Parts: sequence; structure tokens; C-alpha cells
Amino acid sequence: MDAQEKRIEQILGRNCDKTMATALAYKKHLVASLKTPCLVTGVEDFPWEERYLLGGGSEKEYRKLKKKYPSYTDKYELLEIVDPDDEEYELTARVQRISDKKIFEIGLSWLEAVDRKNGNYELLHDYSVWHINY
Repeated sequence: MDAQEKRIEQILGRNCDKTMATALAYKKHLVASLKTPCLVTGVEDFPWEERYLLGGGSEKEYRKLKKKYPSYTDKYELLEIVDPDDEEYELTARVQRISDKKIFEIGLSWLEAVDRKNGNYELLHDYSVWHINY
């Protein structure tokens, strides 16, 4: 078991399977552990952006839509972590875009802390690994 798996097991116990109970336990841990303010950005392109980044959408249209929708290149302040409401048990991040103060809700596993030296980076990365792999 590597260090990351040990950290996840310390949070959730031996049963780390993705369930509503483990998602809520993870949320409780994150709310108690994240240092604020917590600045985040996208781990990779958000689903709506793929068309423009992989080809098929115009650059002009992409720039216009980035003003309306959240982009993985934007920076956000994490305002709140919301309970999961889907079958994937994904925690939702309520964030405020730094550039224009717009509020969005984004799956927490899509985000990472801007400052990689900050403990928030490891906390959010561990959550993403848990959400994607368990």
C-alpha cells in the first residue's frame, strides 16, 4: 500500500468503496482539513471544452463560451463543498471565478489546488484519485 492509499484509508477506513456514506465521510474530512482561501483550477479540460480543444469548434466561439461557462484554465476560489446528488457519488465544488466573480458548481474531482506546495493540493488530489479509482 502506498502513502496515498494509506491516507485515503485513514479517512474512510478499510472499506473505501464509493458509496454515499464514504462520499459524505470524505466531504466531512475535506471541510475540516482544507485551508482557506483555497484557490483551485481545472485538472484537465472540462467536458464542454473537448470539442474546441480536440478540433471541430472555432477558436472565436470557444473564447466567447469561456466567458459564460467555467474553463479548466480559469482560477476559482472554493466556496463550499456540496453533497453528492448522483450515482457517481461525486462531491460538487461551489466555486467563484476570480476574473469575473461568477459562481459555478463543478465536480470536485475535476479541480486541483493552484498552489502545489500547499496541503490543499494533496487533499484534493487524494480525493480525485479516490473518486476516480474506487
